Amino acid sequence: MSLQTPEAIGLLALLGVLGLAIGSFLNVVVWRVPRGESVVNPPSACPRCGSAIRRRDNIPVLSWLLLRGKCRDCGGAVAARYLVVEVLTAALFILVGARFLEQPWALPAYLYLASIAVALALIDIDTHRLPNTIVLPSYAVAPILLLVASAPDGDWGALLRAGVAGAALWLAYAVMWFAYPSGMGFGDVKLAGVLGMLLGWVGWGPLVVGAFSAFLVGGVFALALLVLRRAGRKSGIPFGPWMLLGAGVGIAWGEQLWDAYLRAAGLA
Repeated sequence: MSLQTPEAIGLLALLGVLGLAIGSFLNVVVWRVPRGESVVNPPSACPRCGSAIRRRDNIPVLSWLLLRGKCRDCGGAVAARYLVVEVLTAALFILVGARFLEQPWALPAYLYLASIAVALALIDIDTHRLPNTIVLPSYAVAPILLLVASAPDGDWGALLRAGVAGAALWLAYAVMWFAYPSGMGFGDVKLAGVLGMLLGWVGWGPLVVGAFSAFLVGGVFALALLVLRRAGRKSGIPFGPWMLLGAGVGIAWGEQLWDAYLRAAGLA
């Protein structure tokens, strides 16, 4: 299916709207999960005055713009981050849709990844933790969704590769954590297994590129902070966001980058 066909445009538009709705929910997840609160009850309320958010004020993006980023009841500022999360999630859903336009059965798996990526990255930035309540269930959700992705074409090789890749990346991170526990949290190890499965299903090249990109981009960011004196050598910098960004690079461009590397190295 070409990106320029009406069907493709309609699908991407639908994914964008879905992404806005999911992004609105992720704002709740990012706020409540680190505090050990339910993401279902009680209903959303203003953190300043405690007034419940009305349904008409809970429309993604539009409500924030109409209220000019303020609570209807107390007039307190509503952080622009809520808006950014909704727009970011919508953009990621559209990008996932474009990437897997020819593999629609893979969409649920990678839309799920996009969703937890937003939540985990923000929570890790805020708290330097990757909550088990999000990561551990993914060890059940991801294989099921990848099974759904593989079943229509009978691509069991991709499913097997995903399992091996997940175990391999988990083991690699576990070794690094064991060798230098102060430089990496065990939450990163647990996340590595999930990302390994989702990268491995796409291919071995994307797995390698995705794993390497996390350290490359994260290292460049850490070096920039050191040069700008925004952090010291002992500063704790969350690595989860870079793992997730690296996985995104691997899924989006891993095949092309890996093929280019093999050609440059004379191996292809």
